[in-house]
Amino acid sequence: MRRYSISMKVFVLFCCLWAVIVEAEYLKYKDPKQPMVTRIKDLMKRMTLEEKIGQMTQIERKVASVDVMKQYFIGSVLSGGGSVPAPKASAEDWINMVNDIQMAALSTRLGIPMIYGIDAVHGHNNVYNATIFPHNIGLGVTRDPDLVKRIGAATALEVRATGIPYAFAPCIAVCRDPRWGRCYESYSEDHKIVRTMTEIIHGLQGDLPANSRKGVPFVGGKSNVAACAKHFVGDGGTVGGIDANNTVINSNGLYGIHMSAYYDSIIKGVSTVMVSYSSWNGVKMHAHRDLVTGFLKGKLKFRGFVISDWEGIDRITSPPHANYTYSVQAGVSAGIDMVMVPTNYTEFIDTLTQLVKDSVIPMSRIDDAVKRILRVKFTMGLFENPLADLSLVNQLGSQEHRELAREAVRKSLVLLKNGKSASQPLLPLPKKAPKILVAGSHADNLGYQCGGWTIEWQGAAGNDLTVGTTILSAIKKTVDPSTQVVYQQNPDANFVKSNEFDYAVVVVGEVPYAEILGDSTNLTITDPGPSTINNVCGAVKCVVVVVSGRPVVLEPYVDKIDALVAAWLPGTEGQGVADVLFGDYGFTGKLARTWFKSVDQLPMNVGDRHYDPLFPFGSGLTTQPVKMN
Repeated sequence: MRRYSISMKVFVLFCCLWAVIVEAEYLKYKDPKQPMVTRIKDLMKRMTLEEKIGQMTQIERKVASVDVMKQYFIGSVLSGGGSVPAPKASAEDWINMVNDIQMAALSTRLGIPMIYGIDAVHGHNNVYNATIFPHNIGLGVTRDPDLVKRIGAATALEVRATGIPYAFAPCIAVCRDPRWGRCYESYSEDHKIVRTMTEIIHGLQGDLPANSRKGVPFVGGKSNVAACAKHFVGDGGTVGGIDANNTVINSNGLYGIHMSAYYDSIIKGVSTVMVSYSSWNGVKMHAHRDLVTGFLKGKLKFRGFVISDWEGIDRITSPPHANYTYSVQAGVSAGIDMVMVPTNYTEFIDTLTQLVKDSVIPMSRIDDAVKRILRVKFTMGLFENPLADLSLVNQLGSQEHRELAREAVRKSLVLLKNGKSASQPLLPLPKKAPKILVAGSHADNLGYQCGGWTIEWQGAAGNDLTVGTTILSAIKKTVDPSTQVVYQQNPDANFVKSNEFDYAVVVVGEVPYAEILGDSTNLTITDPGPSTINNVCGAVKCVVVVVSGRPVVLEPYVDKIDALVAAWLPGTEGQGVADVLFGDYGFTGKLARTWFKSVDQLPMNVGDRHYDPLFPFGSGLTTQPVKMN
């Protein structure tokens, strides 16, 4: 009997100890059955100041070593433009890199997963073999929210195919001056069109559940990504179209034109918002507490996280980084939750830590930032599924996505002139003709037709940067086998006259650029484009296809040209251009930007008092598909 009693005591003691062990191991924040608010609260009470500031830090993949991730509890990593694991890296290469970084994050004391972000602004544009969709300037022409939603969904799949769950898109700037080097990232000069195009958020993140609360971030699952509405706010309205400059406008203009698409983005559950480099009436947006905290987080009830742009807080001062302690204080106090450092992480962490310890920045501000970051991570399911697998690799550059991009190209083309008289249209072109000429610097250049933010930050020239179809290749595939296609990049007039071509297709435009390096005061077609137009169109019936990120100077050439097509920056699927030139599909696109006569008129937008464009906003001739030609 006594032996039994001792055994029972041992058993009870064992049970008690086991209960303590189990209780110690049970972490509410790791339990997906717990409400999100409980998980956030439980995790935050366990976090040190160092761990919290780590969550607020985003670093570039080149400096994201295992040791750095573990030592500084880094919360986020990004690829800048052109930052890749290897040239022409495969989806598997990307997944292995992201998972290696993630494993380092998971090995920290609390195992908080990092969130990897990348610019996927017209498809998964940093990645070799990805589908490159038309830039936003072309998509605005379509006025087709369902199309951009489908593009968002396809982009999300391709981004996830490489193990990445976060895209810095969409850009919802309202470009009011085409001299701006980012104008191609804007859907339109008309905020109403930009607002409708925020439907891409539902494509990227998934459709919101019916009972969603306004402002709460949403990501549907492992086929979706967290989106980022950018650049808050007024980036497209700077004086002279100078990138990251000062937007001088009254409150009615700011809220009515530049802010309006943010209302829709937040209602649609956008997870993050990126702050603009620009200023509003002299106050840097990265330091604008009234707009970031007061309006975005307060009035609009945005519950996701606010992220800085690349070295955005450094640029609060002029010159940048002149007073970094002030910049960190101003940026974080304004309401920025995650700082895209991206390489100078020790200085940022040390500076912010000291500001908190000195009570310059209150702990409540740090807690607000971390709560928002964790909310997005929990919403995305990152705690349950932190590591990527290979299940989606076949989505990268899939045929289905390329067909979607081809559809987008067709719908983005704008026919601005068709025949020297309306009774004698040149388009659609006959597929069967003895001999045709294709000319121009952009006819056989995949890099040119994709534009900036493609493989490299500034884009690249040539046909080796990624996989796609040039406009020349598309024409050759489309015409009748008996039609002789002669390609000459910049033929002289005698060559054109002596060859007795039936007609010519001239493809000219701008060379790739991004951000401030694209700012332009003259907006001209790149040489030798003007001489190509003159030499060819002076000798034979011609259609000129303009490949550009914005309207460019065309008035001197319009009378010589028989037909004129604005193709914007169509991306990898050049077949979409040939589809419409040769009548398999009709032209349907309408200008979502005003096409000026002279740069002296700029800025000039629809509704202005002195509105005298070459082609007004909404212009666009239509053609009917041809069954056989």
